[in-house]
Amino acid sequence: MTRPRRFDLIAFDWDGTLFDSTALIARCIQDACRDLDVAVPSDVDAAYVIGLGLTDALRHAAPGLAPERYPDLGRRYRHHYFARQHELVLFEGTLAMLRALKQRNHWIAVATGKSRRGLDEALATSQLTGVFDSSRTADETASKPHPQMLLELMREFGADPERTLMIGDTTHDLQMARNAGVAGVGVAFGAHGFETFAEFAPLTVAHNTEELHRWLLEHG
Repeated sequence: MTRPRRFDLIAFDWDGTLFDSTALIARCIQDACRDLDVAVPSDVDAAYVIGLGLTDALRHAAPGLAPERYPDLGRRYRHHYFARQHELVLFEGTLAMLRALKQRNHWIAVATGKSRRGLDEALATSQLTGVFDSSRTADETASKPHPQMLLELMREFGADPERTLMIGDTTHDLQMARNAGVAGVGVAFGAHGFETFAEFAPLTVAHNTEELHRWLLEHG
């Protein structure tokens, strides 16, 4: 028996939620800092900023850098990332999950801290161009945890907050969901430890994509 839908619009974060890119992004941030001879953040600190827009992420990762040098740091990060992005893949089971949601007539969207160029290239690399109904990137609107991405997506589809769900691997995603007045689901296989999610009261925390898929079919 098909269960009725609770949510019309389901928005996904990209890195660390659908795309297995957390470790590479953290390494590229660290390599960019080495290139500019600034203090290199730890693995934990480099991963913590994932999900923010690039400018905000680099300011958090390298707080001691002179403001005029952040564009150079961004260029070095992009150099390292685009040189290695071909190594990245979707988490196993992601495509099947997205197809199942489309079959249930959910709108599915991406809300990411990536740039438009970065997301479009990642979608093409993973053969997901055209799969999502819409997307928002940090260079098009406000960076997480500001709710603007979700507010724009809801307006685009005419979706009510109570019929909208945000899924992500960081506290930035769950705080954005709360700021937008929508429900959130956390995934425990990305950038932030799931023990940090509790204050944002996610509906559930999935420990792998298969678990997330099952939960969405049961409760989404």
